[in-house]
Parts: sequence; C-alpha cells; structure tokens
Amino acid sequence: MELFLLEHKKLWRKRIVKICVLLCFIYIVIFGSILSFQWFSFGSSDDYTSAFGNNFDGYGMIKESQEYALDFGEELMDETLQQLVRDYQQLEAAGMEKELEKTDWGIINSWLGTLYPELRETGTYQTMISYVNPDKLTGFYERRQQAVEDFLENSGQVGAEKEYLLHMEQDVEKPFRYEWVEGWSQLLGSMVADLGVVMALFLAIALSSLFAGEWHDNTSSLVLTTKNGWGKIAFAKVLTGLAFTVELFTILAIPNILSQIFFMGTSGWDMPIQNIKLIAIAPMNMLQAEIYEYAFALLGAIGFAGIVMFISATMKNNVLALLFSLACVYGPMMIAEYLPYELQKVLDLLPLVGSGADIFRTNTFHIFGKYIWSPYLLITVPMMIGICCIPFAIRNWSRRLKA
Repeated sequence: MELFLLEHKKLWRKRIVKICVLLCFIYIVIFGSILSFQWFSFGSSDDYTSAFGNNFDGYGMIKESQEYALDFGEELMDETLQQLVRDYQQLEAAGMEKELEKTDWGIINSWLGTLYPELRETGTYQTMISYVNPDKLTGFYERRQQAVEDFLENSGQVGAEKEYLLHMEQDVEKPFRYEWVEGWSQLLGSMVADLGVVMALFLAIALSSLFAGEWHDNTSSLVLTTKNGWGKIAFAKVLTGLAFTVELFTILAIPNILSQIFFMGTSGWDMPIQNIKLIAIAPMNMLQAEIYEYAFALLGAIGFAGIVMFISATMKNNVLALLFSLACVYGPMMIAEYLPYELQKVLDLLPLVGSGADIFRTNTFHIFGKYIWSPYLLITVPMMIGICCIPFAIRNWSRRLKA
C-alpha cells in the first residue's frame, strides 16, 4: 500500500497530468455540460448568424419546455401526437418564434418522417411538422411496429436474428410516457455518449509515460536497487494507472450529473428511449440508458488504461508510447468507414472505440450459433482486453529492466 501511495502521488505531481485533468474537466464539464445547458444547446435563439447566437438563458428555457410538454398528458397516443403537431402549426402561423423553441419539434418531425413517409411533400423546404394534416396521424404504435420490422429486413437482419431482436422489443412498455424529450436526446446522444472518447485523449497523455517515463528520466536503473524490486513497483504502477482512471472518471461524472440535475431535474427519467429513436428495440428508459452510457465510459476507460500501460511498458520512448496509445482509439475511428460492416463492428469492441449510443441501434454479434445484442459486449469486452494487457505490461517492463 505504501508503494502504491508513493507511485500515485508521483503521478499526480506531474505538471502534465494536472494540466490534462484541468483541460478535460473544462472541456467535459464546463463546456460540454454547464455551458451547453445554459447557452450553446438550450439558450433561446438570438443572432442566427453567430455560432454562439443563443442567449444565456438555458435554465429558464428548459423549465418552460418541460412545463409546455406537460400540457399534453403523460401518455403518447395518437391524440397526443395530433395535438402536438396542431399546436406547433398554430404557433408557427401566429409567428410566435419564441414559443416554438419550447416545443419538441425536432423530435416530433423525426417521428413523422419515420412513421408517415407517404405524407411527406416533395419540392418544399418546410419540415413535415409545418404542413402535415394532424388528422391523418393515426396508428402510431402499429406503424412503429411495422417501421421496426421494415428496418430490420432492409438491414438484412432476418430469420433468427430478427426474431431475437423483436423478442427483445416486446418488453418495451407501451404506450410510451411523454415529457420533454430534447434534453434527454442531447444528453444521451452526445453529452454522455462522447465522454469516453474525450477521456481517451487525456488518459493517453497521462499514462503513456507511466512506465516509459522511467527510461526518459533515467531512473530505471534505480528501480533494481530498491528493496522492492521491479515486480512490486510494476504492480504499484498498474494500480496507480487504474486508480487514476477511476478518479478522472469520477471528477468528470459527478459534476456532470449535478449539472444535469440542476438544469433538468429528474423529469422524464422514466420515458422510454424510443422517444429519442422510434425504431430502437432496447426496453430501456432514459435513466437506465444513462447508467449504461456512464458504465460504458468507465469500463472502456479502464480497458484503455490497460492497453496504454502495456504500450508504455513495451516502449522506451514517451512520444512513441503516446502516439501508439492514441492510435489504438482514433486509428480505428479514422479507417472504420473504409472497412466492411462486420469488421467495423469488431473494431467497436476495442476500448473506447465503440459508442455507448449503441443502445439505440440493432447491431448484433453471432457467436457460437447465438445472437448477442452488441451493447452487452461493448460494455464487457473492452475492459477484459485491458485487464488481459496488464500481466504483459508487467512482464515486458521487467524484461527491459533485466536487459
């Protein structure tokens, strides 16, 4: 324990580590959460010619949007959708631009495009919600079911795979609960979903020198003269790397959650994720989806930390260790679109390469004759990869020291 505390203190004393934590906090918490809620994403519109033309009034707009959504009842039925569209059209006709910002028009328009494609008019720049006849918006759940089945068939997911996914979809509670959706859409679609890929950059910078730094600082020879030897020190370094990963995640996640509670409260946590993407098949509500995405980021970060420490222990050069660590995450992302789809799914199993937003998709893996929904593997395999790298990190570092 004493050796671990010394290594842990040594890591946190590094200026580069402190800078990484600070920059990551500013990017994720200050810009990605607080300012996004209050300004960038949910502030009322002001100057449309400016990238940051919203007013600094997100808190008030969020509360007003939540109150507006409550006027339409708690269950999403045909009548609810019709009234939502009708009310939007009335506000638009009256030129009440500020009131339109309180509506879920973007989400609702996506529902219309998915379920009522025959009502779409060509040759117009208007969104469907602006011109569609509300009285024709009937059979919401029957059309959704057909849209799910059509999507699976168009994706080539037929036979046993289709049966597996539709069986999962049967557990989705209907009718859907409806409250303000846009906030949860932003939260689960980008704010939390992108947490891991941002952490990867700063984890790579902080941990790539954990082992390789001993060579850079010319302290490797001193390790062999200590009473502890390379074995115990290597184990302490590994624990330090894992502890730092969990600490960084905690530093980011807790303020993010507090910010979310301050701006959004807990309203809408029990809505199904199908309100965000209608053809999603996961029987999850918003809170369950958020827990999954945070777990995905944490476990993926732990797996990535294992890989970075393995690379650091294998190389004597800090810069190369950093570049190879970054390549493990951002390399697959860069080349994925040029690869066959099945290979893209395999690459998603690498730590922090995939996305927690896979819960909205219907991707599966066929293993030993069984279909497995991809999010089950995306949350387990990356961490297992990292853990498997740890013994090799210790062994590689010991070999270099002995050499």
